Amino acid sequence: MVGANSPLTNRKNTKRVFVIFCISIVLSLGIVSASAAPAQRAYSSGSLRSMARVYMACGSYEKAQPLLERALNLAKKTNTADSEMCACMIDLAYLYKNQGRLAKAETMCLLGLELQQKVNGKNHPYVAYTLRILSEIYGRQARYHEAVGTLEQALTIMRGFTLEDDQELAPFKVDMARLLAAQGDYEKAESYFKNAIASIEKSFGPDHLYTATVYSSMASLYAQQGRYAEAEELISKALPIQERVYGPNHHLLIHVWLLKSRLYEAKGDLLNAKVVLEKSLGAVENQADSGYMVDCDVLNRFGEFYLLSKKYSKAEDALQRVLAVLESSQGTNNDRTAIALNNLAKVYINQGKYSKAQNLCSRALEILENVFDEYHPSVADVLETLVQLHRKTGNMTEVAKLEQRVEEIRVHKRVAYAPIAKAVQ
Repeated sequence: MVGANSPLTNRKNTKRVFVIFCISIVLSLGIVSASAAPAQRAYSSGSLRSMARVYMACGSYEKAQPLLERALNLAKKTNTADSEMCACMIDLAYLYKNQGRLAKAETMCLLGLELQQKVNGKNHPYVAYTLRILSEIYGRQARYHEAVGTLEQALTIMRGFTLEDDQELAPFKVDMARLLAAQGDYEKAESYFKNAIASIEKSFGPDHLYTATVYSSMASLYAQQGRYAEAEELISKALPIQERVYGPNHHLLIHVWLLKSRLYEAKGDLLNAKVVLEKSLGAVENQADSGYMVDCDVLNRFGEFYLLSKKYSKAEDALQRVLAVLESSQGTNNDRTAIALNNLAKVYINQGKYSKAQNLCSRALEILENVFDEYHPSVADVLETLVQLHRKTGNMTEVAKLEQRVEEIRVHKRVAYAPIAKAVQ
């Protein structure tokens, strides 16, 4: 007999609210076109939020922002119910997160979470979805320990209301996979991805937008591991679906294009790699609110491309622009900064500016060691840059030491997480 509080009974009682909340806030499962700004009239805060969600689903955060801010102000003035007030705060947190305004996103999310817990209790599914948003905010700030801990709280809540293989739990597993991949825990990340994608393909279908989004994330993981054929296979499935929904030139496709450029480079096809990069840059320039992190990712990829093409002046210009954007956005202590510093160090090595390269590598290592553990793949990448530097300067003793440490990291990452796959349910 199924008890009143069993997972199966709770699943039936909560499935509808899961899907509604997931569609409207987190997954963006449906895309509705919106071209004209709404007329200025007496909308309720809920109506303003609904219009803003349409814009957010299309990636038009600049248009959504004034609607959500009006909704929150209206809710405050009219002394609306706590449930509506916290919805306004959480929607704004989601918006600010996607704009890259992470400090504001965190503040708003914590305020909304506190009120939401007051309204629904600390173990409600709505709370789990808000914790998921908060986890992503922490992840984008390179606060990975907090991000994982917050997402684990969300998973614990969700497991009390749904079965392990249900579609409602799958997006939380996908988020955990992305966090683990960012930290270099590739095998554990892949286990989470594979566990989630089976449920996602069954629930949403292989041609759904969210399925395509997860394919893209898995492809990125495989590319990080040098598994380019597997990455290309997933991208070939994902991109047509995303283009059909968004259109062939939409800025929400930038991350997929950047991955394609990397895959072209891996095959030695620099011509097509450049074409895709230029398409990405054009989309950024045409979208006023794509977010500074997207801008940085595009410019950093250009820096890597020009470095590979031995166009060092152009590479230096692109990477200096990345660092300038990060500094202006108060994002100078995250892993994006470290990657840009390491790439710029490679440029300086090829230009014979060895002292500058040494300083940049030192800064990159300091950032990475504050964000990740000593075995993160990005740490090995910087150490390999230092190997190049010391070879140029003839310091072979230091070369030998650094190569040994790089090998220790590579071996550690190959074996450290292999047993964990059995533990992922």
